[in-house]
Amino acid sequence: GAEVMFSVDCTKLKDYFLPTKREFDCIYFNFPHCGRKAGVVKNRELLARFFRSSAEVLAQEGEVHVALCSGQGGTPADQPRREWHNSWQVVAVAAEAGFVLSDVHPFRAESIQGYSCTGYRSRDKSFCTEGALNHVFTRSTPPLQFKPMVCEIELESRRISFQVPQVLVDKINRGFLEQNSNHPVRTIKEKLTAALSQAFPLQTIDYCLSLVRQGHLSGVSHSNIFWIVLSPGETPSAEEMASGRAKAILFSHVDFYRDPDENAQEGCQTSEQYYLRPSLLPYAQAITKSTAFAPGTLYVFSGPVFRKCRISPYSMPVFHEMVFVCAVQRGSENSCRQMLVDNIKSSICSLHQMVSDSKLSITLQEATSFEEAELNDFAAFESQLSEIQFFLCMEVDSSDCSEKGSCVGAVRVAPCELAGGDWVVVSASLNLDLVAMLVCAIHDWRMLWTSDARFLRQFPAGELRLFKSFSLYPPSYVHDVSFWLPDGEPFDEVAFHTVARQVTGEAVASIQVVDRFQRPGSGRSSLCCRLTLQRCDAALG
Repeated sequence: GAEVMFSVDCTKLKDYFLPTKREFDCIYFNFPHCGRKAGVVKNRELLARFFRSSAEVLAQEGEVHVALCSGQGGTPADQPRREWHNSWQVVAVAAEAGFVLSDVHPFRAESIQGYSCTGYRSRDKSFCTEGALNHVFTRSTPPLQFKPMVCEIELESRRISFQVPQVLVDKINRGFLEQNSNHPVRTIKEKLTAALSQAFPLQTIDYCLSLVRQGHLSGVSHSNIFWIVLSPGETPSAEEMASGRAKAILFSHVDFYRDPDENAQEGCQTSEQYYLRPSLLPYAQAITKSTAFAPGTLYVFSGPVFRKCRISPYSMPVFHEMVFVCAVQRGSENSCRQMLVDNIKSSICSLHQMVSDSKLSITLQEATSFEEAELNDFAAFESQLSEIQFFLCMEVDSSDCSEKGSCVGAVRVAPCELAGGDWVVVSASLNLDLVAMLVCAIHDWRMLWTSDARFLRQFPAGELRLFKSFSLYPPSYVHDVSFWLPDGEPFDEVAFHTVARQVTGEAVASIQVVDRFQRPGSGRSSLCCRLTLQRCDAALG
């Protein structure tokens, strides 16, 4: 019942099949070779043309299987592994055509009935298939083109609109915590809430908390804030909103060496300052001052927060924060704090045990025991907001986890002015994204925010599982960039990383300062930064 076609050019597949027969579920190419003594460069070119041709006739969910002899592929799966320049670089070549390597396994000729290898140097002669690998490629999510986005919200009984920072356009309204979401961040939030409701009288705050705040931020580094300045009374028209031409000034796109306050003074003297919320802690303070606030009840609320930060697999410009607030009589704050932390720890540990056999430890450590350089970006910013007594730290005992230990939460104890007694507020905040990454073995925060549907398919009906990457051994590309620093102005590392995120669409995996130079006499300074570009969820050519 099969149709067999001969003399098909693998680099021009669409020329041999009618449009109705171009949606192949699988394309197999066993041991491609140009013939005779062709070198690695010519065989790479053959593969490149084959992958481009396959992209034109493959179904959207289809697979391309390429079997290569031992060492040819150039991936860590090859044992022994050739030097990169001496391999066929199959993953990088496939990425140029929009494919990612989703699986790799041994090629066993004996398991295929009637198969025999032949064609060694274009002759009727077999070749060695011992150690050969079958590489399975799938389509990558195509690069998304994001148009400027304008949000209109209500803030303190007035409507304001603002242009979303470009680096956040694909993250601002993802709805990970909404009722119909099966994202692991929501699953962890729901299971934590359910567990704590067994130990405390609990009330969930689920009304909308504004994404934007207004006013002065004291004690917080301004370079970590997504600032927005909007002229008062200039609410955009419907046409402007639709076209993205709202009259908002976005200071994450302005001269990043300068303080936002300076930009505000020069760019718009009559403007009021706004910023995307970097924390939910101010809402916790507002709740304790509400007339409906009941001491002894644990209040829980969550939502995305926004912070500029340096580029690393575990530092994210947006994440979901979960905050717990409870007021108790002075003298019982230690027992309340311990009860809250113990329940959070036991809940997270039980979630981890459901998905992994590796050991997870969660410890409460005094904030004073950390040097500033030891804090991750989450903990460093939390310590700027207000005084922290303890950090909640998670450590995974696993050989394949690059971030074995990390601060994922902060615990605070502060006086509270409530009538009828001497009250103390115990509060805790959790970075739900970091918790999800450590529980599910996700090694890059960008995977949590991927638009590739294969990510959420691994977590059906809100289940938590160990994550299995659908893009193995993604290629990386290293580029150095050197530039002079403005005279007399310090280098804002966070702002530079934010620009790199923006212009590459989050394709930068790391940035390192590899050299500093100061010109004798003039004193001018320059930096050389090494950028490593790599996508964990999509093809990068």
